[in-house]
Amino acid sequence: MAEEDYGSFVDWNQMGDLAKSSGPTKVDCKDLKEFKQMARQGYWVKNHKLRAQVYKQLIKAIPCRTVTPDAEVYRDLVGNSATKKPSSNIQLPDFVDGNPVPQYCLKAEAVASAHRIISCLAGQFPDISHCPSLPAVTSLLLHFSTDEAQCFEHVSRILACNDPDKRLLDQTFLAYESSCMTFGDLANKYCPAAHKLIITTAQDVLEVYADWQRWVLGDLPFSHVVRVLDVYLVEGYKILFRVAIALLKFYRRHKAGAQGGQDQQDSGKVKADIQAFVKGIASTITPDKLLEKAFSIRLFSRKEIALLQLANEKSLQQKGITVKHKCFSRNVHLALDPDTFSSELVSAKEMRNIWSWIPERFALCQPQLLFTTSTHGCSLTRFYSHCEGHEPTLLLIQTTDGDVCGAFLSTDWEERKRGGNTLSFFGTGECFVFRMKPEMERYEWVVIRHPELASSIKTQSQEDPASSEDQKSENSLQLSGKPAGDLSPFLSARHFNLNSKNTSMFMAGNFDSIIVGGGDGNALYIDSDLNHGHTSSCTTFDNPPLCAESFQVALLEVWGFQDAMAS
Repeated sequence: MAEEDYGSFVDWNQMGDLAKSSGPTKVDCKDLKEFKQMARQGYWVKNHKLRAQVYKQLIKAIPCRTVTPDAEVYRDLVGNSATKKPSSNIQLPDFVDGNPVPQYCLKAEAVASAHRIISCLAGQFPDISHCPSLPAVTSLLLHFSTDEAQCFEHVSRILACNDPDKRLLDQTFLAYESSCMTFGDLANKYCPAAHKLIITTAQDVLEVYADWQRWVLGDLPFSHVVRVLDVYLVEGYKILFRVAIALLKFYRRHKAGAQGGQDQQDSGKVKADIQAFVKGIASTITPDKLLEKAFSIRLFSRKEIALLQLANEKSLQQKGITVKHKCFSRNVHLALDPDTFSSELVSAKEMRNIWSWIPERFALCQPQLLFTTSTHGCSLTRFYSHCEGHEPTLLLIQTTDGDVCGAFLSTDWEERKRGGNTLSFFGTGECFVFRMKPEMERYEWVVIRHPELASSIKTQSQEDPASSEDQKSENSLQLSGKPAGDLSPFLSARHFNLNSKNTSMFMAGNFDSIIVGGGDGNALYIDSDLNHGHTSSCTTFDNPPLCAESFQVALLEVWGFQDAMAS
């Protein structure tokens, strides 16, 4: 039997050190955990043939739909591709959104082969409506295929994957757009310095983040993206988030060392700058260094990220954004029109900066003033009557000393009524507190920075059922009982196995006060007259005092989120 040729599409002159074959020639492994370790360590990096064989084994193991087109289907459709000269005139389908086939050290005619494969995939998968990463994935897998038909089968299995826990490629605009929102959420949480740089330099943050998948599958040089592919085929979609966040961190470091100011500019220029940096990354960062950075980021689990993505999809569906329209704009800052926005506490620019911290699914909403003490008076009863029915809300406070601080509150204040007359804490891990001076600083849920708090602390009920009842009474802490496991900790503290006395006390209210943050203090406490307040460090947000520890309220505003798409 003739030996399979896995390099027929490769221009070996462009491959550099990757053209040399060395290292192991065989992988005796069927255990997924072992494969995961090997992929991360680069076990097959130096052997093109071994890598191709491993990819074939991994892709064959992908759970797929009952009817998934294979190599024989391709041969029936196209004939023997070895005897046909690929046509470079085959147009890519609209669903790739204008993304070209990256050459990735392929021969010129191999790019034309990729066009033909993608054209056949479009015919076999008519339900695909938006898949910008398909050209890059097809080009990469051609490297490790014996012929077009085998590449077609491999890409087909990736597209036909039906394992809910192993998402691989976005295939609709809804899925893709929600992934961009999810990336924005993750960048906001896990690389705040880089996120702040994008806010400072780009007019439209979401437009910049819309390219996040292309940074990985399209812009990275072959030596780097093939290492990503090693892990991606074992671990799935989450790896793309990890690598993209690592790229954003490296880009921020690159800009910090560059000369010149960081003036705001057209978002297209920022996108081009990031693209140029990623394309030239090989001069400063090795593939192993990139993966090391990616795996050092302590992201939420795959399940939790998937639940966050579902929340973003639901938000888009509610706004009617399910397919791409030419008129569609991601410009979050259009929701903050400086000509119409008016607050007695913050400028339009300051509100725009606060808006950049909120979860992406609210980014297309306009700020809507719900309550202000200057109009509605200093009454907690009126505060509740104007704020109930709105979720989320933004609380802004100015003290008589001129300090401004506040909180993003994820949950409707009406939820407090579940506790009756007792002070009940509620809310989710998306709540955060902030201050405006001396610098704008945000303080998030402590578990985001220290996820070990979610896994290492047992609940009181597990340790001692009797003490649980005592503590519940002592702290008057009640959390509504949705089934554990059905919500992300990012969206609900109830999913986490937390010491709720300390780390999940987000917001609370009754007839004589409102509280934000708890555990060894409160981030904010406001009395029933909305006149006097107190701030201190608290365990939930791990924050310092947001202003003078005891303060008098000069002005208080509450803002809601009005759907800009419907207005």
